[in-house]
Amino acid sequence: MQDRYSRQTLFSPIGDAGQERLRASTAAIIGCGALGTVLANNLCRAGVGRLIIADRDYIEMNNLQRQILFDEDDVARRLPKAIAAAEKLRKVNSDVHVEALVEDIHVESIEVLVRDSDIVLDATDNFETRYLINDACIKYQRPWIYSGVIAAYGVTMNILPGVTACLRCAFPDMPLPGTTPTCDTVGVLNGIVGAVSGIASTEALKILLNSDKVSREMTWLDLWENTFDRIEIQRQPGCPACDQHSYEFLNTLSVGGSTSLCGRNAVQVRASGMNGGQLEFPALAERLQPIGQVQYNAYLLRFQVDSYEVTVFPDARAIIKGTSDEQVARSVYARYIGM
Repeated sequence: MQDRYSRQTLFSPIGDAGQERLRASTAAIIGCGALGTVLANNLCRAGVGRLIIADRDYIEMNNLQRQILFDEDDVARRLPKAIAAAEKLRKVNSDVHVEALVEDIHVESIEVLVRDSDIVLDATDNFETRYLINDACIKYQRPWIYSGVIAAYGVTMNILPGVTACLRCAFPDMPLPGTTPTCDTVGVLNGIVGAVSGIASTEALKILLNSDKVSREMTWLDLWENTFDRIEIQRQPGCPACDQHSYEFLNTLSVGGSTSLCGRNAVQVRASGMNGGQLEFPALAERLQPIGQVQYNAYLLRFQVDSYEVTVFPDARAIIKGTSDEQVARSVYARYIGM
């Protein structure tokens, strides 16, 4: 182990003792797209002993421009992102225990994930999940790092429950749909992904090592405009989450439902009532054969119907590509999968 991490342990704020502390730590990364792949790569190579990677999606060719753990073979194999990332990381560092969760993080799974982790890193593409992370991490007193990138700019902020402002102190209200840019409308450069992930993964090491150098500010940077700003966010008296401990998102967000996916012209439909059950892909494929070609592996089943591409996961989630209308997506799901 000493040789693998020698260039890291030579850095005096880490040293051998710090490396052992990292080895005993667990980090959960929620989302395994652009930010998530770089964060996971950095923490795995740094020797964080256990990584939990949760992602609901599968790999597409347009991901390869910025999602560094994936390649063309992963696309051809139709792999979920969490599975492909875990495969790569296990080859990078066999010292690290990597767990892949191919699921949408919701109220029934977030609390277990947070309780089981020393730190949570946000690599999601939606504020609904971020507010859910915020509630759970404050409830269980777990530090987490908010991060986001779009176009050439990005943001990251450490949230230390009881010490710093939380996400709802910074953004009291969840942005309304359609009010924020997406990668589909303005794009995203891979350089900003690396820059923000570099900051966030280093902050994660500081937090795990209990360093006094942990940032208490929100960091904004724009690589195209050459700007770098640090903004002090104050804790807000009366904040529903970190002051009143009223966990609105943790208590009200339902498991079932649908979500329009960022920049995808696609909608995820979540089926309620599975209670941990799993779909039988062979039986479902046989039922769907009359409508056209059906392909499946251990991780997902995919079929084309009319102008829609439907990808179904074992937990009965589905991503309906070809529409951003949640009602249309739910209708397609109901017709072919069943609600």
